[in-house]
Amino acid sequence: MTPPPRRTLPDLRQRSVLAGEAAASAAEVEAALDTPADPTSAAFFDVDNTIMQGASIFHLARGLHRRKFFTTREIVGAAWKQAYFRVVGVEDPEHVAEARNSALGFIAGHTVAELEELGEEIFDEGMAHRIWPGTRAQAQLHLDQGQRVWLVTAAPIEIAQIIARRLGLTGAMGTVAEHQDGVYTGRLVGDMLHGPAKAEAIKALAAREGLDLTRCSAYSDSYNDLPMLSLVGDPVAINPDGRLRHHAKEQGWRVRDYRTGRKAARAGLVVGAAAGAVSGTVAAGVALRRRR
Repeated sequence: MTPPPRRTLPDLRQRSVLAGEAAASAAEVEAALDTPADPTSAAFFDVDNTIMQGASIFHLARGLHRRKFFTTREIVGAAWKQAYFRVVGVEDPEHVAEARNSALGFIAGHTVAELEELGEEIFDEGMAHRIWPGTRAQAQLHLDQGQRVWLVTAAPIEIAQIIARRLGLTGAMGTVAEHQDGVYTGRLVGDMLHGPAKAEAIKALAAREGLDLTRCSAYSDSYNDLPMLSLVGDPVAINPDGRLRHHAKEQGWRVRDYRTGRKAARAGLVVGAAAGAVSGTVAAGVALRRRR
C-alpha cells in the first residue's frame, strides 16, 4: 500500500498564519501611545540579540533556575528538539511539531498571572542591563518621529509585553500560548512566532492599524527573520549573523553592529548560542511545572 503523502509546507504555512494572527490580536497599544503623529509608518524590532544581548527566554529560565524551580538535568531530554528547529531552521513538520510540543507542554495548569509576575521580577534582575543602548536609541528615534515601535519575537507574548512596556515602546507581538480562564492548556495558538510567522503577524497588525509597510522599518540580527525584513521598505540588520550580514550587503540594506571586541568576535558561534537559548525555552517550561 502506498503511504499517504506527508503534509508539509501547507501545514506550516497555515500554522504560521495562525500564529501571526494570534500575535497581532494579542498586541495591545499602551494608552499613552495610542495616537501616533505618523500613523501609517512603524518600526518592528526582533528582541534576542537585536534589542537585548542573548535570548530573553534563556534569561527568564536562568532567573527561574536561581529560584530553584528546576534542575539542569530536567531540560536535557527536550532541548535538542527545539535546538534543531531554532538553529537549523529546517521546515520539517515532524521536528516543528516536536519543538512546539516540548516548548509549552510544561506550562499546562499554570496561570497567565503567574508567568507575568515572574517575568516582571526577572526582567529587573536579568534583562534590563542587557539591553543594547544602540538599538534602544534606534527605537527611540522612531518614537521621536511619531511612529509606533513594536517588538516581534518568538518569546512568549507575556514576556515580550513586559520588555516593551519597560522600554516605553508601543507594544509587542510574541508566541501565544493557549489558555482558558487564565490557565495555560500547554498548547500553542498556531505555532511559535518564528521566521514566516513574524511576517504574518506584521501583515495582520498592519491591516488592523492601517500601516503602509513600504514606509515601515524592521530590525533583526538573524537570517531566519528574512521574511520579516523583506516585508518592509526599510530593513536593517542589527548585530547580524554571517548570512544576514552577507545578504544585507548584497541588497544594500543598512547594517548596524553595536557589539564590541569579544562580543562581536563571538557572533559566529550562532549554533551554540541558539542551542543555549533553546534550552532556556525548555527550562522555563519545566520551571513553571515545578512551581505547582
